[in-house]
Amino acid sequence: MAPQKSVLLIDDSKFARLLVKAFISSNFAGWEIEEAEDAAKALAMVAEKSYDYLLVDFNMPGMNGLELCEKLRAQFPDTVIALLTANIQKEIQNKAESIGVDFLAKPPTEEKIRDYIAAKEAGR
Repeated sequence: MAPQKSVLLIDDSKFARLLVKAFISSNFAGWEIEEAEDAAKALAMVAEKSYDYLLVDFNMPGMNGLELCEKLRAQFPDTVIALLTANIQKEIQNKAESIGVDFLAKPPTEEKIRDYIAAKEAGR
């Protein structure tokens, strides 16, 4: 049996976190899914344990998602990190790519989340 995977959802919107959590749970049974509502909480959580996937919103109070992604990428060079945001400006997409972070446009759909994770799992 494959080891259980873990996901950290980082988004100030509880609704967005619940939605993405439901999509992952229904497609990847048994995965551990945790949530953080801001960058500070996320940084505290990743200091305590490692995650296989980090899905990060861009617009959050305090540190924005790209700033957080830069810190996370520096700490976890092999972890799958995706910026999941409604802010689809090319500048933000380019910045995400330049720091080695995937870009997923909101709104999240079950197909988008499932296909993204499935592709990442197939590439591991």
